[in-house]
Amino acid sequence: MFAEERHSTIADLLTAHGRVTVTELAQRFTITPETVRRDLALLEEQGELRRVHGGAVTVERGSTAETSVPERLATHSEQKQRIAAAAFALLPRTSAASIVLDAGTTTEALAGLIAQRDADAPALLVLTNSIPIAAALSNTPGVALHILGGKVRGVTQAAVGAGTVAELRTVRPDIAFVGTNGIHADFGLSTPDPEEAAVKTAFVQAARRTVVLADASKLDSETLVRFAALEDVDTLVTDGTPSPELAEALSTAEAEVIQA
Repeated sequence: MFAEERHSTIADLLTAHGRVTVTELAQRFTITPETVRRDLALLEEQGELRRVHGGAVTVERGSTAETSVPERLATHSEQKQRIAAAAFALLPRTSAASIVLDAGTTTEALAGLIAQRDADAPALLVLTNSIPIAAALSNTPGVALHILGGKVRGVTQAAVGAGTVAELRTVRPDIAFVGTNGIHADFGLSTPDPEEAAVKTAFVQAARRTVVLADASKLDSETLVRFAALEDVDTLVTDGTPSPELAEALSTAEAEVIQA
């Protein structure tokens, strides 16, 4: 394969997945890691990507980059539905339970499944800081909905702030279903905004069990603010295969991985 063809394929992979790694590209093209790094350096000079440790990400995927809820709803929607279905299977089936649903489009997909569950399912208390999730569950039989108060961020439609965090310190839900913008072997779980990070940390600290929902584009990624370590994760539900480095780190942290 000519270099130009490799570069075109790398660009296509970035468009589809948001990230590529040196190891994966070397194996895919049967070339040395050094050749891959030269390719990535050239593509970075051309403004096609941004190099990060171990690979590259799309140009717009900086540590503070965020997309709106409508934009995220249109991205990886099929994968998010599969992740939501796998997460739904983790809900208690024989007794009443309490859960936290973090703001995010994957947790919103999970809320949609909860809204459609059998009418005779065990009672469920749902706490959320998400306006769309609250709307989806506001009239669901068998669901007691509690909306966490705070300042609403327009870009994510999530309530954040000191009041939100303080309220979470007074509860002990059975499961927290938490979204993330990045999950990395060294950096752990991260998100671009400090206020949202504080709320996510409070979710993780409050719950008896933490279930992280992350599509493949979030794997091996880092954003600006870390909100939890891998050791804080009980279960990761994803549609992708973690890299060897991330898989080893998750295993060391004793985190269960469910591939949807």
